[in-house]
Amino acid sequence: MDGFAVKVSEAVCLGASFALSGICYYLYRKSRTTVNTLNDAPHFNIDKKLTDVLKVTPGVCLQYAVVEGAVQPVGESLNSHFQKETAGVLQKFSLREHRLVWNGFSRTWTDSERLLHQRVNSVPFMLVGSDETTIKVMCPLQADGVQMEITHEKFHQVNYGLGDIVGQFLSGEKLKGQLETEEMLKVGTILTGVGELVLDTDGTLKLQPPSNGSKYFLSITDFDTLRGELEGTAVTWKVFAIVFALAGAAALLWVGRRYYKHRKLHSQREKERREFERLQAERMRNGAGGLEDGLDDDEDNIENACLICLSQPRNCILLDCGHICCCHSCYQALPQHLCPICRQPISRVLPLYHA
Repeated sequence: MDGFAVKVSEAVCLGASFALSGICYYLYRKSRTTVNTLNDAPHFNIDKKLTDVLKVTPGVCLQYAVVEGAVQPVGESLNSHFQKETAGVLQKFSLREHRLVWNGFSRTWTDSERLLHQRVNSVPFMLVGSDETTIKVMCPLQADGVQMEITHEKFHQVNYGLGDIVGQFLSGEKLKGQLETEEMLKVGTILTGVGELVLDTDGTLKLQPPSNGSKYFLSITDFDTLRGELEGTAVTWKVFAIVFALAGAAALLWVGRRYYKHRKLHSQREKERREFERLQAERMRNGAGGLEDGLDDDEDNIENACLICLSQPRNCILLDCGHICCCHSCYQALPQHLCPICRQPISRVLPLYHA
């Protein structure tokens, strides 16, 4: 493109903006599809009528349905390690290390967290309806949105000695301590389940991950709250996609503006070159000799050589300053329209002749 090239920073900005916009749009479409699927999912109460509905459904299966019921274990429940009276069906124990890390750029200490250990325990459980009808929940750990209540949380702070403090400042890391947390899905919690409802051959109702690839949800919030959270997630991804797309468009406009200015400058210089050649030819027809005709020996050639290329004769006058210091080819190659001698702006260039 006539010497025009896209800068590395511009190419990186363009590529990153449109790539991130595409990723965010994909995640938005995925979230929006999930929300639309939830909106179309039928709601059922857990009672004997649900069994009758499934009996007349082809394949005795509802691919996507919403149910709500109280959590009850199929057999024995799990007991909290820290609150013996608390029973549940899902239990997650985690140990996280917290450190302060020195950020040389912002000149501040920032918090850093690292998971040291995590253990998840579960027992089979079911959702119980108003008339004691039950639905067995399958593969609960595969579900999204499983929120458990915190039954225990304790921070074990580290005590420092003088040597530890000196070592921390030298290494740029301070160990704050360890956070011990226990979370449980308690017995009796009202749970919203969204998934595939199946009536087994023995008459057992089951809620399991959908076979059509839709998302499987188990949440302690109600359905409207769950849908609102997913709607908010979809809107967030949409905003990010628009922002990155606008950033990419702005970068593209910037490159286009640079190319337009490059083409304009190229056209202007081409116009100046043609005008210079026209004036030069006109003077030659009128009988004026060029500067080249007066340079009969090597000494004159050296004396009148262009101060930039040192190979061509000086054949142009720079106005308004009037300096005669270069050939027309070197004038056009100047990065800025400034006189190489006095740095004044160049408004016009005329060919140089003498009789």
